[in-house]
Amino acid sequence: MIWSRRPVRVRAPATSANLGPGFDALGLALALYDEVEARVTGGGLAIEVSGEGSETATAGEQHLVVRAMRAAFGAMGGQPPGIALRCVNAIPHGRGLGSSAAAVCCGLLAARALAGPGGPVAAGGPVLSDRAASLDEAASPDGTALSDGTALSDEAVFQLAATLEGHPDNVAACLAGGLTIAWSPRPVPAAAAAGTGTPTGAAAGPRLLRIAVPTTLRAVACVPSVPLATEAARQALPPAVPYADAAANAARSALLVAALTGAPQVLFEATEDFLHQPYRSGLMPETARLLGALRRAGAAAVVSGAGPAVLVLSFDGQPPSPGAVGSIAGKTGTPWDVIPLRIDQQGAHVQQGGLDVHPSVSARRAPTWNQGASRNRFRGRAQITRDYPGVTGPASCTTHRQQAEGMPWAHLVLS
Repeated sequence: MIWSRRPVRVRAPATSANLGPGFDALGLALALYDEVEARVTGGGLAIEVSGEGSETATAGEQHLVVRAMRAAFGAMGGQPPGIALRCVNAIPHGRGLGSSAAAVCCGLLAARALAGPGGPVAAGGPVLSDRAASLDEAASPDGTALSDGTALSDEAVFQLAATLEGHPDNVAACLAGGLTIAWSPRPVPAAAAAGTGTPTGAAAGPRLLRIAVPTTLRAVACVPSVPLATEAARQALPPAVPYADAAANAARSALLVAALTGAPQVLFEATEDFLHQPYRSGLMPETARLLGALRRAGAAAVVSGAGPAVLVLSFDGQPPSPGAVGSIAGKTGTPWDVIPLRIDQQGAHVQQGGLDVHPSVSARRAPTWNQGASRNRFRGRAQITRDYPGVTGPASCTTHRQQAEGMPWAHLVLS
C-alpha cells in the first residue's frame, strides 16, 4: 500500500441527534469543530490533544481517532508503520453534542486520505451526497479488507462509522452535514418476500438521507459543566411506551422535518417529545429544569442527543435570541455555557494544509453567554504522548487558547 508523504487535516462538526421526537433517526450538524492532523511515520504512535479531552492523549491505541484509523486501514488491507496525530478539539465531551462521532469520522477520513491507491480524497469535497447511502461497496462491519483493496467508498466510511460509534444518527449528520435521517432496514422474511422479487436474508446496514435546511436556521447550545454517559441515558429508557405516546411522537417527527425545511411556524410544536426526554429527566434534573423554562418561554428547546446539553432551534427573526436564552439559563441556578451556532452544511471533510499552532476560528470557543461555569475548556494543557521504542512516559506542554468573545454570527463558520 502506498502512503501519503504529506500530513492530512480533517475537520468534523459537532452534531445533535434526536432533536426532540426524532429518536435515533434525526441528526443536525453544528458549526463547532474538532480538527485532526494525521501523518504516517516510520514507527510508533504519537498523539497530541489540545482543547476538549486533552487527557485522552494518554489512551494510546484505545484513543477513538486511532481506533477509527486502524479500522479504516484494516478495511483497506494494511496498517502504516507509524502514526502521528495532532487533535484540536472544540466539541464538549459527554454532553450530547457528538464528540465521539466527530472523532470516529476524523479518524476514518484521515486514514482514507493517507492511504493509496485511490486516496487521498479531494480536499473539501462532501463525503455523502443528498441520497440514501447503500451497501454496494461497503466494508464488512468487522473491518476486513475490501474486495478490491483500494480506498474506502463513502458508503463504506458511513458503515464503519456507524459500527464504531454504535448509532448511525450522529455519524450521518457528521459526515453529510445539514439535517439527516438515519435508519436501518429490517430483514424481509422469506414468506413475505415470496413472489415479490424482494431479497430475503439479513438486513442491510444503516442508511442515511441528507435534507437541505434553510441557511436561516440557527441553534443555541446550552452546555453544562458535568457530563453524562450515553449508556446511562440509554438505561433510563423503558422497554415499552404507551401506544398514544408512540403515535404522538410519529406525528411530531414528521412535523419536525416539515418545520426545519420550510414551515418554521410549527417548529415549537414539532420539537415536543414523548419517547425519551421524560424518562431521562431524573438522570439530569438541571437539564429538565432548563428545558422546561425555555419551553415555557416559547423556545423550541430539546435535549441534545442523550444530554445533558440543551439545544434551542430557531429561524432568523424568531425568538428567542441567544441573549434571551442565556438570560433564562442564568435564572436556573446552574452554570451553563450558552453557545450560538450556525448549521454546518458541509460535513466532515479533508482540508489542505496542516493545523496552525493556535486553533483556527472554527476550532475555538464560539461566543458565549457564560453563566458562571467554573472551568474554561479552551485554556489549559495540551497533552502529548509518544509510544516509540526507548521513550517512556507522557510529556506535556501548555497551549494558550484565545476565546473568540463577541464574534459576530458570520465568523462562526470561518476557518
